[in-house]
Amino acid sequence: MNIQSPALTLDAVRKTFHTANGPLEAVAGINLSVGTGEIVAFLGPNGAGKTTTIDMMLGLTAPSSGTVRVFGKSPRTAVADGDISAVLQTGGLLRDLTVQETVTAIAALHDAKDRIDSVMERTDITALAKRKVSKCSGGEQQRLKFALALLPDPRLLILDEPTAGMDVSARHAFWETMRQDALEGRTVLFATHYLEEAQDFAERTVLIGAGRVLADGPTTKLRDLTGARVVSATLPTGAITALAVAALEALEQVSSVRLAGQRITVTGPNSDAAARLLLGELAASDLEITAPTLDAAFMELTGAKA
Repeated sequence: MNIQSPALTLDAVRKTFHTANGPLEAVAGINLSVGTGEIVAFLGPNGAGKTTTIDMMLGLTAPSSGTVRVFGKSPRTAVADGDISAVLQTGGLLRDLTVQETVTAIAALHDAKDRIDSVMERTDITALAKRKVSKCSGGEQQRLKFALALLPDPRLLILDEPTAGMDVSARHAFWETMRQDALEGRTVLFATHYLEEAQDFAERTVLIGAGRVLADGPTTKLRDLTGARVVSATLPTGAITALAVAALEALEQVSSVRLAGQRITVTGPNSDAAARLLLGELAASDLEITAPTLDAAFMELTGAKA
């Protein structure tokens, strides 16, 4: 991963909308730098400011203050130069055109007719070439949008809920393509509500809430922010469960102990101590340790700070 030359920088970016009820600050001061070849997940609850921030990255709206630069250029210049493309939730396709006609028309705008076949093959829409857009499923239309975004061969790709409507197989194929693109130097920033996508495919996650960055770092590290490792095991038949619960609750950093029949579950960061006690003194079996999830970190951080 090369992060020497920033593909995208946001410096103290704010955006305020003036409404009938007064000013509404959608983005309250975001600083962000994304390096070349990174795959970055951009997460936040509804109303966090994700879409407004993406609009400013693409030059669709201007910041009220602060600056956005794409490879050192203004977003509008970067779009005109083909350095940045996007797959957005908004913006429709012409339903009466076929898939081939749609790709051909957009390729002409980018002087990219020589890329039509390779892009259609890369996004797995070659078999749909003669199908009208109106007859394509939601996932197929999303793959078509992806193809259109790749036509100018952008160095930075912005994706807003890119796999919406795709089945599991199509989602995995999509992300394999993204991984290969990143290895070849393309930078990918994506907003998604599929937390497992960020967990499985993003090296880095930026979590925003109330128009601010709440957390920014390697996805694996963000998962650990909750400290919520879960250790579960089955107590032996005849064990005095109340004593087992008391012994586990006495451990340092244990946040909860739950019992369901003979199955006991311990939550907290000190999973090693709980495991030793369960397997040793308590003679438990069938031990499982579950690492914290990005879902848990997301809920904790957005609930506490958003």
